[in-house]
Amino acid sequence: MPRHLPARPHRHDVLIAAGGLLGGLTLWFLGLTGGRPIDGFAEPLTLVALAVMAGAELLRRTAPQTALGIGVLALALDLSTSTLIATVVMFTDLVYAAVLYGPPAAARRVPRGSELFTVLVTLVSLAVLRRPEALLLGVAAALVTIAPAWTGVGIRQYRDSARAARLEAERTALLAELDRREAVGAERARMARELHDMVANHLSAIAIHSTAALSIGEPKAAADALSVIRANSVQGLAEMRRLIGLLRDAGGEQEPAAAPRLDALDALVEQARANGSAAGLRFALLDERAPGPLPAPVELAAYRIVQESLTNALKHAAPGEVTVRLGRRPDGPLEVSVASPFGDRPGPRAPGSGAGLVGMRERVALLDGEFEAGPVADGSDDRKAWRVRAVLPLHERGSQ
Repeated sequence: MPRHLPARPHRHDVLIAAGGLLGGLTLWFLGLTGGRPIDGFAEPLTLVALAVMAGAELLRRTAPQTALGIGVLALALDLSTSTLIATVVMFTDLVYAAVLYGPPAAARRVPRGSELFTVLVTLVSLAVLRRPEALLLGVAAALVTIAPAWTGVGIRQYRDSARAARLEAERTALLAELDRREAVGAERARMARELHDMVANHLSAIAIHSTAALSIGEPKAAADALSVIRANSVQGLAEMRRLIGLLRDAGGEQEPAAAPRLDALDALVEQARANGSAAGLRFALLDERAPGPLPAPVELAAYRIVQESLTNALKHAAPGEVTVRLGRRPDGPLEVSVASPFGDRPGPRAPGSGAGLVGMRERVALLDGEFEAGPVADGSDDRKAWRVRAVLPLHERGSQ
């Protein structure tokens, strides 16, 4: 099995170890030691303790708990010989590093252990010396253990708080980017719906009548078809220019066009009647609404649904009558229904992509309404009709 080699010491740790070792050697050669060795310990062992403590400093980041354990043994040897202040200072750094770089458990246990060690040193010193000066040993133990341990706790808490704040900032930035992308996607979908609803009607009429003009040999019918083609191409081009102008108007200087309202359905049905006469289509508008104002988003959605339904009828409906019905009871939702003959259709037919039904469903979903589209029984001779039905609430749920 592969053996995991220890990580290389951090360059700062190498500098700390080298500085402590050189400082201790300087103090040794100058004779600046802290006392006499205990019986049985040779004075040169102080240098051994110094070297071991310096070696432990190399592990202060990569293995802080191991470094602290080695440092405890080196400190015990140093105190038993001629004590060097450099060895003691490096030990305080190991205590600090064990709290700062060690696992969370070490950050809790090392300060508590330091406090317990200081209490024991104080009690033993008082019991042995039986003089008030023994308290100074307790103070020295606190400076060597408790002070660096709680300093490490404070620095670690600050570091963790900064890291948490940075992660929260990154999370907020990520959520903002996701919101921006969602907003851009929603705006692109809205633009696609508007573009489809405004232009598809004219392009469908152009496709149908151009095919008819090419396939019919009568000059009068071809002239009528070309007249319809020209009218729809001019209107479609005007709407395209208006939409492109709005998209290019980054500063908002261009006056936005008024949203279409249901009062304009008569003109929309009349235009469909002119475009669909060659295909044998008739159009009727039944407005059975109760009097009262409608919210602008509801009117726009209803208008676009009728517009797209008439476009689909021009593309696919069999000869017959297309009925547009609007209904609303007092304080009730607006119901929009468009029924067209469903069956085989002679003559030219414009291709469809299915985006119209998707756009209508999205418009209704934005208003929290109901939408259905599909063939239904016509009620006579087992004939079927294609019906688009939308129920548009006038108030949001929970707002009443």
